Amino acid sequence: MTADLATFLRTQFTEELKNARFTSSMMVTQAERLGIKPEDAAKQGRFSLATAEARLALFEDTVVPYLGAAGPGGRNAEYQLRLLAAPYVEHKDYPHD
Repeated sequence: MTADLATFLRTQFTEELKNARFTSSMMVTQAERLGIKPEDAAKQGRFSLATAEARLALFEDTVVPYLGAAGPGGRNAEYQLRLLAAPYVEHKDYPHD
């Protein structure tokens, strides 16, 4: 289950990063047409992109390497994995037990 959940989250976070890149680019290039100040669009784009990048980095750097490890590190990684996955529990591809 843990491996399936990690694969699922990696897919979700990678897709969210891809979407943040696209949306950020679109907002910046189309800001005036969308009725947004260019500087506000750029700021929001940077924020969305940084959020998606940070979530993926957190997952890959502090959760994945410790999954399956013995002791507190492994238990903490599994807990973090489940916390990161909690918002997706209703997703059609969520790997339920």
